Amino acid sequence: MHYDAIDNAHGLPNDPFKAIVAPRPIGWISSIAKNGVPNLAPYSFFNAISEKPHYIVIGSSGMKDSLTNIEATSEFVINLATYELREQVNISSARVAPDIDEFKLAGLTQAASRFIKAPRVKESPAALECKLFQIVPLPDDNGDARQWAIIGRVVGVYIDDRFIKDGRVDTAAMRPIARMGYSEYATVETAWRMRRPD
Repeated sequence: MHYDAIDNAHGLPNDPFKAIVAPRPIGWISSIAKNGVPNLAPYSFFNAISEKPHYIVIGSSGMKDSLTNIEATSEFVINLATYELREQVNISSARVAPDIDEFKLAGLTQAASRFIKAPRVKESPAALECKLFQIVPLPDDNGDARQWAIIGRVVGVYIDDRFIKDGRVDTAAMRPIARMGYSEYATVETAWRMRRPD
């Protein structure tokens, strides 16, 4: 099949776009509201976009609590979503009022970040402490923005020492989960190497 992505006339029961751009890492974002209420939510439109310096991007569909908090405080944490924490990741995706603490809802522990005020998930084996660089509106054909790209600069990195082996992070041992299409997920459990020709 081949279809017009602007009209999105694919004729399938569900949009296949996210099933093609897969697997996508999950940005499990912790932030804090101006009134001090912590927030935790997974985002499946997330990735690293720059190495030196380190920048990440998050796609937000709608003005969610995370986006509101990031806009207000200019900081947030990306916590690694893992297979061991999959149920807590899912619980934290619940649509709840802004005054609900998803850490408590999911039975997770807040840990202090080193370089920002927003907490990280203590149970997660890795976290990226970020400062907001820019929020970019992503308008539709009518010029209305209901989607946003949040670009953050990483200012601090936490890694559980148990997952550092011979000077390298053992990513597969952390078993990160990724989003596929529909309600499907993938787990990284093995890693293999291939060197570039140059």
